Amino acid sequence: MDLVNLTIFVVLLVAGFISGQLVEQNHYRSIRKRESLLRNIPLIASRKLPASFEPCRTELVTGNVVISVDFFKKFVAGLRNLIGGRVTSYESLIDRARREALLRMREEAKTLGANYVFNVKMETTSIPSGRSEGIGAIDVLAYGTAVIQERREAPVQTDTSSGMMNFRPR
Repeated sequence: MDLVNLTIFVVLLVAGFISGQLVEQNHYRSIRKRESLLRNIPLIASRKLPASFEPCRTELVTGNVVISVDFFKKFVAGLRNLIGGRVTSYESLIDRARREALLRMREEAKTLGANYVFNVKMETTSIPSGRSEGIGAIDVLAYGTAVIQERREAPVQTDTSSGMMNFRPR
């Protein structure tokens, strides 16, 4: 009977590893694609806007995600806790959660027509799983101030060499 239980455990462990890897690879593929589409909205940690941004409108934007730990990562982390050291199985989980939260914040900024997001901050929380004290999921909240620059009238400049007036958009 013990051999049957061990076999079931190994099969479930392998299935958890394979399915977890597939889900993670698909999520990273989605993240990379969306990051390339939203690169035109810079995220800036600074609290102060440059004076050249006036006039502008600002709005709070957020991105929140909760990502669950798969069984294999939890199993490997449990083994790692026995001997100590880096728990690399959780590093990709945290990386995915942070990047996803930032993407969701950028997507909200894009819907507002924002040019930049200033004062970007992140909060990370681990959510315990059931009765055990291990991590069940990671919750990441990213927030910042979306800056929507108002359009200015194009200044009129005189071209002194020809005496003609040129309109130059900013």
